[in-house]
Amino acid sequence: MKMKKIYYLIAFLAGGILSSCGRGGDNGEVRGVQQRSFRAEVPYGMVYIPGGSFLMGQTDQDVTFAQTAQNKQVTVPPFFMDETELTNGQYKQFVNWVRDSIAITSYINDNNYYCKPKGNANTNGKKYINWDYVAKHPIWSGKGGSAHASKLQGMFYQGDDRIFDRNELDVRMLKYNYAIMDYRSAANYHLSKTKKRSDFILRDTVPVYPDTLVWLSDFSYAANEPMTEGYFSHPAFRNYPVVGVTWRQARAFTVWRTRYNEAYKDKRHLAHRQPYELPTEAEFEYAARGGRIGTDYPWGGPYIKNARGCLLANFKPGRGNYTDDGGAYTVNVRSYFPNDYGLYNMAGNVAEWTQSAYDESASTFVHDMAPTFNYEAKASDPEVMKRKVVRGGSWKDIGYFLQNSTRTFEYQDTPKSYIGFRCVTHFLGRDIKDKR
Repeated sequence: MKMKKIYYLIAFLAGGILSSCGRGGDNGEVRGVQQRSFRAEVPYGMVYIPGGSFLMGQTDQDVTFAQTAQNKQVTVPPFFMDETELTNGQYKQFVNWVRDSIAITSYINDNNYYCKPKGNANTNGKKYINWDYVAKHPIWSGKGGSAHASKLQGMFYQGDDRIFDRNELDVRMLKYNYAIMDYRSAANYHLSKTKKRSDFILRDTVPVYPDTLVWLSDFSYAANEPMTEGYFSHPAFRNYPVVGVTWRQARAFTVWRTRYNEAYKDKRHLAHRQPYELPTEAEFEYAARGGRIGTDYPWGGPYIKNARGCLLANFKPGRGNYTDDGGAYTVNVRSYFPNDYGLYNMAGNVAEWTQSAYDESASTFVHDMAPTFNYEAKASDPEVMKRKVVRGGSWKDIGYFLQNSTRTFEYQDTPKSYIGFRCVTHFLGRDIKDKR
């Protein structure tokens, strides 16, 4: 009997020892999953916007428009924002990435442009482009370009679409396919047992090349052919804001930029940042105010001129004195002084897309914490459901549209010569100085 008790005691101790193996010396305490440390970094070309509260909408002294757009105190969490409008050069990087991807996967068919599987890795037949190799062996010029010239003929305009037999890229072929989660719809049906995850995955195919004809189609009888021919392609305009992009194209860019950043981070085993997005209209207005309270414009004060009589933004002064502010059309994205957050041209130059859907009464039903009204319009929806909020005013607008609180809209599939965009990515934490 005594020996039996000894055996039970030995078995109990052995079980305790085995069950405690691999606890990493936490002495049985819950210490959390060990993860690599995270250090907040300001993304390249962006500025940090601290969280805070502000009075969103028209000021009480603007009696007329305060009746149609009521003001409301709201709070916005911290985020990062592009310090300038997205430039032609930056957007062209996206266009060229799509162009090269199509060239490699559909025309060149050269395995040297793909990553080699590591060890016995199972890729399930999928190939991934080796962009480091692409950078060293250009497709369209130099040694690599001449070798693939005959294979790439299918990407140029054909037949009667050709002019003087020039090889001009058929930009209609440049389409970007992507998929993202529609979290709002998922939240609306999160208790439903009839829905699948795939029901909330939004898939879209978007032509990425800007509509350069907007310089003519936006205006009646205006000799804007030079802008049509050179604005996106000529290096003189590389640091000017990209225009002629629809809301869907702008969102496609944010998805690509997120994936592009993640690929870089994965390669160097660094911590990822939050996805890039278009700003909500609350984020845009909050950032435009630059921390100032109750001001009409990003630079503060009620006037569009400074004490010396110089105009402070690119818009339509007077009855059409476009060049009085320094530019007939758009200007360099770093023109004029930035606001107190370091953001350039939050008023004027080009108006900017936001991710928010437009509703005249949105201020009455959105939440007062990180407010926005989003609606994912379907192709079959009426046009009124496809309106997206546009903020900031542009080079062809009068001063009213430059005000921090002025909101207007455009349809999500409509490109304009006076609408561009910039991106945001949300900060992880309470404040960049507070790492808790």
